[in-house]
Amino acid sequence: MAGNDDIARHNRRQWDECAARGGRYSTPWLDLDVSMLRAYVEGRLDHLPRPWIYLYPPQVLRDVAGKDVLLLATGGGQQSAAFGLLGANVTVYDLSDGQLAADRVAARHYGYEVRTVQGDMRDLSALPSESFDLVYQEISLVFVPDVREVYRGVARVLRRGGTYRVAHGNPAVYLVDERSWDGRGYRIAGPYGEGRFDPQAADEAIEFRHLLSDIFNGLTEAGLMIRGVWEDPCHLHHDSLAAEGTYDHMTGWVALYFAITAERPRRGAWNPIVRRG
Repeated sequence: MAGNDDIARHNRRQWDECAARGGRYSTPWLDLDVSMLRAYVEGRLDHLPRPWIYLYPPQVLRDVAGKDVLLLATGGGQQSAAFGLLGANVTVYDLSDGQLAADRVAARHYGYEVRTVQGDMRDLSALPSESFDLVYQEISLVFVPDVREVYRGVARVLRRGGTYRVAHGNPAVYLVDERSWDGRGYRIAGPYGEGRFDPQAADEAIEFRHLLSDIFNGLTEAGLMIRGVWEDPCHLHHDSLAAEGTYDHMTGWVALYFAITAERPRRGAWNPIVRRG
């Protein structure tokens, strides 16, 4: 059962430990400049500086005031802070209690309300059908073996005309990291393919690489219409002075991530769904 298998137990423990030690993705954003955020959302700023650069594309943050927004497997008090400050009704659904605690810290700091729900992204049965205008998910599908399980749940909780923004790791460069710099470039360290990657260190999670065919076809099979695809902006706005062999340098060379926006069609809308078999 999702939430009680070896994957969920291991990954929940790792993220709780990450939150306890104040890891990079577990430290809430308590210094967001609201005027800067609004300038970005309104198109007067072409990108946000780090660490907020991963809030993209800006159109998913527009007109969210009063809308019901689900931050799926995106706890940590970071993205939820942006939506809370923009006036959205924020729900955060995450496997880790530690991550959710950070979302509550951010909400108290800025003075908005947040609802936090602990659960596995593969099982959204705790959430009512057609209850969200937007589902926003950061790079977290790498922690589950089958994206289709999650997509089906998202399609159920989205309202008609609602948007799903989901970020993915680029499977073509999944095994590239900053340690692979050889003086000329970053190396791909393994064959392309789908599979489970068990942790090599005590503080790592269980991860999975998903192929592009599953990432995109899974959305249409769930009844969602793909509206747009964006590479993350780091390769366009990287630090030209970053040292070689560092993460900040690598993001200027390698397009590590991308995001998709998809819509649950309104009744009567034409929706060509790709089916297997």
